[in-house]
Parts: sequence; C-alpha cells; structure tokens
Amino acid sequence: MARMYAGKRGQSGSTKPHNDNAPEWSNTDEKAVTALIIELGKAGKSSAQIGTILRDQHAVPDVRTVLNGKRISAILTENDIGGTYPEDMMNLMRKAVGIIQHIGSGNHKDLHNKRSLELTEAKIRRLARYYIGEGRIPSDWKYKRDQLRLMVE
Repeated sequence: MARMYAGKRGQSGSTKPHNDNAPEWSNTDEKAVTALIIELGKAGKSSAQIGTILRDQHAVPDVRTVLNGKRISAILTENDIGGTYPEDMMNLMRKAVGIIQHIGSGNHKDLHNKRSLELTEAKIRRLARYYIGEGRIPSDWKYKRDQLRLMVE
C-alpha cells in the first residue's frame, strides 16, 4: 500500500514475532508491572516511554503478554492517569504548534512547512472524527489553530 501523502510505495519492515507467552527470563509479575505502569504514569511519562522503560530497565519485553492482552494506555485510563486527549492526537497537536511557531518566527515563505502544517492538521481532523465516534473526545470538539497552543499546554 502506498504512503498517505507521498507518491511512493509503503515502508517495508519486519513484523513482531507472534508469541503467546513471555520468555522465561522476563518479569511476569502482573501486580508489579501494573504498579510500575501506574507509578510511571503519575510521573508524567507517556505510554510509549513507559513501554520503553519497562523493556529496558525492568525486563518486560511485551506488556500485553504479562497483563493478558491489556495495553499500557488501558491501565492508565482505568486509573484516571493521562491527559484529556489521546496520546497520538496530542503528539500531532504538539507537532502542529512547533510548525506554527516556525512559520510565525520569520519563516513565512517556508512552503514545505506550510504544506506539512496542512497535512498535520488534516491528520488531526481525521483522528478527531474517529475519537468523536469512539466517544473519547466531546462531540462538539473542533480543531482551531488559534486555540491549539492552549490545548497542548
């Protein structure tokens, strides 16, 4: 399949091997892993950062095998940890704020970044439609460029 906003082919890559159970060297204590996730979430880490810390420092290669299919973000939402917006949408909004600051700080002729801002905003709107349908953000939510900095901070 082709890339979304480029005329090139898709990016090839390896897939994660299918394993039903965790390796014997890994940490499989469900309560300890859940406590670590909650502790790191309260410290302000994102779910991607939590997964990396668990992999590198606590010998948990795959959280879903330890927690019987539960994701890190599901555990964070169960314990009311995290922001008002989903993590992927917040990352796109932070990216848009950075591009807006770049264009506004004397780089108004940077056509490549103007285009990337349009693409990023389109991705935000598309994700917003999905999350409104899922009920994770309010149904009257609209993307507004002038209020974006307030939403991110």
